[in-house]
Amino acid sequence: MRENEGRQDSQGQETDEQLMAAFARGSTDAFNTLFVRYKQPLFGFFWRRIADRSQAEELTQETFLALFKAQGRYEATALFRTYLYAIAMKILRTYRRKATFRAMFWGAPSQDKEPAARMEIDAEIALREAVGKLDRVAREILMLREYEELSYVEIAALLRIPVNTVRSRLFRARMALREMLAAPAAGAGQREFSKMEGRA
Repeated sequence: MRENEGRQDSQGQETDEQLMAAFARGSTDAFNTLFVRYKQPLFGFFWRRIADRSQAEELTQETFLALFKAQGRYEATALFRTYLYAIAMKILRTYRRKATFRAMFWGAPSQDKEPAARMEIDAEIALREAVGKLDRVAREILMLREYEELSYVEIAALLRIPVNTVRSRLFRARMALREMLAAPAAGAGQREFSKMEGRA
């Protein structure tokens, strides 16, 4: 959790919480600043979970629309980032339910990628498949920590589980990934995982 919560950050900028409070009072400039700060992180959140760029962009916009509509209901009881990702997770769950329903009738759409990036894509696919084999909670903890870079406290608040559970499940998830990616066929995914570990 950031020590500067409720004050300006080390660069003299307003904190997310200050900006959201200003937006709740009617400042559209504050909302625009939050949009600029979180547009890419939110896009990455959706992109890593559904692998559909246009849909990820749409869900990102939907999240900000939901945030905009919640203007008068915001209460600074938690970090803004936790509040925002809670909205994003709710939207993601709704999307997945609809996607599952559609797939029953039309099947899943194919995902075409540029040939020039095939090696990188293979690595991402190997890692994505390995992550997909983790149980739901472990997978979400891992992704929130490694990709969204949320703290243990934020993840615990978001998923409504104890902080110690976050720590232990994250450790086991990393060990399971390491084992799954140790096979020679998953070498590219192992390299991608090593890069991810370096960011932890």
